Amino acid sequence: MDQSLVSSPSSTSASSETRRILPLIAGGLMGVAAIAGVTHVVTSSHSVSSSDPLTILRGSMLKTAERAVAAMKGDGLARIPVKKAESLKQIEADYGVSRSMTFGDSIKSLSEVFSGKTPLLGEAGELGEDTDAVVLHDFQNAQYYGPITVGGQEFQVIFDTGSSNLWIPSKECGKGCGTHALYDHSASKEYSEDGRKFHIEYGSGPVDGYLSTDTVSVGSVTVKASTFAEITNVKGLGLAYSMGKFDGILGLAFPSIAVEKIEPIWVTMFKEGLVKEPVFSFFLGKEDGQDGELVFGGYDKKHIASGDPEDVQWIPLESEDYWTVKLGEISIGGSSFGQGDKCIVDSGTSLLAGPTAAVGKIAKSIGAIKVPFRPLWGIQCSKKSSLPDLKVALGEFNFSLSPDEYLLEAGMGVCLLQFTAIDVPAPRGPLWILGDSFMRKYLTIFDYGNKRVGFAESSGV
Repeated sequence: MDQSLVSSPSSTSASSETRRILPLIAGGLMGVAAIAGVTHVVTSSHSVSSSDPLTILRGSMLKTAERAVAAMKGDGLARIPVKKAESLKQIEADYGVSRSMTFGDSIKSLSEVFSGKTPLLGEAGELGEDTDAVVLHDFQNAQYYGPITVGGQEFQVIFDTGSSNLWIPSKECGKGCGTHALYDHSASKEYSEDGRKFHIEYGSGPVDGYLSTDTVSVGSVTVKASTFAEITNVKGLGLAYSMGKFDGILGLAFPSIAVEKIEPIWVTMFKEGLVKEPVFSFFLGKEDGQDGELVFGGYDKKHIASGDPEDVQWIPLESEDYWTVKLGEISIGGSSFGQGDKCIVDSGTSLLAGPTAAVGKIAKSIGAIKVPFRPLWGIQCSKKSSLPDLKVALGEFNFSLSPDEYLLEAGMGVCLLQFTAIDVPAPRGPLWILGDSFMRKYLTIFDYGNKRVGFAESSGV
């Protein structure tokens, strides 16, 4: 029996375009830096530490959120009304640049903005009665977040398919936690002490805390005695975290990469029969500021452009750590790259990513110019209409992104290529990432039971 989810409408208002770009850049760079091994881990005999950099926060750093209230309806589905963050639109006024600048001057100005303002942290069933949905909110087409509760206390978290642990900031957190919602385990009757230390070393500093156990609710699904990390020191997250209004991360990758092999909450949902199918899916709104939806237990066929579940194209997994598939190739304008490389489908990375040499050639093929000091490329937006589609082959299927979908307007007539560079040596690499830039076009279904990922062109609603 199909069920529809109803999301409350919300509005968005305009402010600075630069702030629209900065979270995307911070998120994208942080994600790929972590994957490339820029971050490192420090352990001790009493610490629980991640031994793999993809458990680190990746494209999630400048999200904003408003408080949400979950309400159960008669059909057993959770509707979570939310407010969107402001949309920001005034790069010229804020940074004293002008549309009369040359393209080269605009690229230089953007480089200065990024260098001065961006913290680089280094870093399958259809929807039915037994599914549950969480509304995802878009901050400037950069990342997506939604509400959960831990011990009855509400937090906004990034739902991240590239990591496996849940962490939230503790009441014991210092200045770096700013105005974030803080977890107070003394206020929860179901809290249970674990006490093991949790420590990750970022390129810019450490993140510390300890493990605890409490009741966690995602939408209407409640998991009792779930183990997660309380973070007490967020120095390693820097300005990106203190400026953002998201609170934590909920990992949706496999148990094999979880710190201390703690069972991810989404796996527990399936094992305990809280959702019918071992499937979850992401619908990411195509428009700037548009809400998306994360569904546990299946997917909603209304998010498929054709409305037909037969149009879902399934790609087998290559491994059970990240959601890794085999890349056929990425091609543009007659040139092909990445044949047979590994490819991670990652909701926690805002951009697409690939090896530096290949991404540089992709950029060159469309006439994009390197942004100084950043692994990014820009092109005049006026040239978009003459550019070819970017094609992605996965398994026996072909997908594509139009110039409007692989370029991002950055202000001053400059469009940024939504690709950044990541170099991962063999045997783990070469590696490519399909982040939110790809997932916005395609409803993405993560099928744990059948070890596959499905894509279907999104309806946009």
